[in-house]
Amino acid sequence: MFVASGRQSDNSSVTIEENVTYASVDGSDLRLDIYKPATHNDRRPAVVLIHGGGWTSFDKSTMHGMGQFLARAGFVGFSVDYRLFQGGENRWPAQLDDVQRAVRWVRANAAKYGVDNGRVGAFGHSAGGQLAALLGMEDTRDNSDTALAKYSSRVQAVVDASGPTDFTIDHDQQTDAFFTRFFGGDYSRHADLWRDASPIYHVAKGDAPFLIVHGTQDAMVAMSQSEELLRKLQAAGVPASLVKVNDGHTFTTPEGRRQLAISAAEFFRQYLS
Repeated sequence: MFVASGRQSDNSSVTIEENVTYASVDGSDLRLDIYKPATHNDRRPAVVLIHGGGWTSFDKSTMHGMGQFLARAGFVGFSVDYRLFQGGENRWPAQLDDVQRAVRWVRANAAKYGVDNGRVGAFGHSAGGQLAALLGMEDTRDNSDTALAKYSSRVQAVVDASGPTDFTIDHDQQTDAFFTRFFGGDYSRHADLWRDASPIYHVAKGDAPFLIVHGTQDAMVAMSQSEELLRKLQAAGVPASLVKVNDGHTFTTPEGRRQLAISAAEFFRQYLS
């Protein structure tokens, strides 16, 4: 296992351990960064942080600020990389398999990092929001890693920020062409593939509690996607709420980012503490 040396963050109350390998898939290492309160001996709740980027770009470093914020709030954050869809490789559901594997790895290594493996949440933005949502709904899809077979990949609380929830609606030529490649089939003949990736179609009574956060000026993912997920979750009896932030898709304003971070921390305190 490759582990970079730990270092102190800008805030001395947080320790960061970077580039810990949590899996090797098809010859490539998948890594995560760990954000911990600098001093703690008890088992704390964990939050798996999942970056966005349209399943094709960005990496775990984009969750640096949120990782530090949650560690200062008393959680252990695990910001994860997952396989990106590039050059026609790593089609869906490779990304879901990877983040499910990451959750199981966190549970398998809970004692080492001072984590209570019965209190694990997920925070995701955009494409990461879709992945986080499915972590709160679905059991492990790929059980090929025997070392992790006894650990669940389901999380106990989900924060979905700006995540798409239903790929069967809001069609246009450009996005349809991308998802046809990503899912491995066009919608007209393979609608089942598009539904399978849509959190809307996985809502059930036993799902984890959800906090959905969406920018009122989001021009990339329609607010209606989050509103419909909220309706479906509440109809199924799942604790769920929607916070609308006066910001765009990526929460670029200081006020928007602060509202997102504080809302997430309060939600995780409620359901993981």
